[in-house]
Amino acid sequence: MSKVDTAWLRMDSASNLMMIVGVWTVRPAIRWRELCARVQERLLPYERFRQRVEEHGGSARWVEHEVDVAQHVVREKLPRTRGGAQAALQRRIGELAMQPLDRGRPLWQLHLVENHEGGSAIVFRIHHCIADGIALIGVTLSLVDGGQPPPERASRAEANGAEEWLAESLVRPLAALVLKGLEAAGDRAVRSLHLLQRPSPGLKGPLDLAQGAWQLLGDAAALLLMPDDSPTSLKGKPGGSKRVAWCPPLPLPEVKAIGKALNCSINDVLLSCVAGALGQYLRARGEDVEGVEIRAMVPVNLRPPQQGHALGNHFGLAPLVLPVGMENPIERVYEVRRRMDALKGSTQPLLAFAVLALAGLLVKPAQDAIMDTFRSKTTAVMTNVPGPREPLAFLGSTIEQMMFWVPQSGDIGLGVSILSYGGNVQFGVMGDTQLCPDPQQIIDRFEPEFAKLSLVTLMLPWGDEG
Repeated sequence: MSKVDTAWLRMDSASNLMMIVGVWTVRPAIRWRELCARVQERLLPYERFRQRVEEHGGSARWVEHEVDVAQHVVREKLPRTRGGAQAALQRRIGELAMQPLDRGRPLWQLHLVENHEGGSAIVFRIHHCIADGIALIGVTLSLVDGGQPPPERASRAEANGAEEWLAESLVRPLAALVLKGLEAAGDRAVRSLHLLQRPSPGLKGPLDLAQGAWQLLGDAAALLLMPDDSPTSLKGKPGGSKRVAWCPPLPLPEVKAIGKALNCSINDVLLSCVAGALGQYLRARGEDVEGVEIRAMVPVNLRPPQQGHALGNHFGLAPLVLPVGMENPIERVYEVRRRMDALKGSTQPLLAFAVLALAGLLVKPAQDAIMDTFRSKTTAVMTNVPGPREPLAFLGSTIEQMMFWVPQSGDIGLGVSILSYGGNVQFGVMGDTQLCPDPQQIIDRFEPEFAKLSLVTLMLPWGDEG
């Protein structure tokens, strides 16, 4: 197992399990036997889904396992509750998010609710050490009707090459930059370092390379010396239970139209609405949010295009500070855009990947100490995954909705997920009940924040009158 995947394997704790949890709602209902057959046919060809993990000291490896599909695809019958089928499903997903997977088997499980609102619901639980969200979208596309078959097995060098990839992508380039920077400096090292901080216009060649090294070192310092984000009720010591919620889909064309009108990306618009919803939630709880900012760790895909099919984890983390105390939706979306633009030129996601690889090399107490340095300065984990653009069919039924929840680690108690699917976009929250007792209250404020931004955008003075 690669060192990065080993780090994710060992991040499980009593408060947070490193599982990616997702749900499909399909209509009409599907049958358990047909689901088992599809899993056998399409999922098990991925070797990670038929392998268990063996740990020896500080390392871990994948071992072939004879999979009994019936143990991994289980039936669920949800009790009737006052809030209806949706509330019962949300409650069960929250319970499953804190139910450990059996380490004696491959680390995944599907739960089929055969009768859910006239159709079925399938809950997926996959340990993060198997793959990240981008890779699992490819797995999803293999499962659906007419989906692509699983790719040919990668060579061992490619499948286990996270350390080699890290060396090629970070260590060797950094060494080259530093060496060329020193060559450029010569006997005038002090003067050259001064120039690196304030370079003169027109300087090219080795100095540009040295500037790259300087940026890398600056990003490393910024990552290590991050200040604490604002204290709120969402930050603290988590308990041992979770709740999840998700909102009705928003039309993606409308999100795109707002982004185009404001010269912002879709991501800027959605993250601004997330910040607004969190701000309104805290205000409703009586908290003063003037100047309050919440840091969210945002995954950034680092997978080379030619390895888009590969499982495992190939992403870094970028620290995005959300201006939740900024009430004006236009000001907030532009501030989010400014902060996202600053992160786009940063090497921090690559450095975070390097930290994960380093953590996987160490014993677990040392890994925890490294990771806690970052987790203590963070309130949430937030991810935005592009899903299929067209509605998909599964076993002859239509997948009406897809949603997933990103896992949290350490003392982080809030996970925010955004997924686009079938021309719509959805927003989901997973909250620790000690810190966020009812994530539905955050969800219920997302659509009004989007509507507010849409309305204010329409009211702006576009063009000249008369």
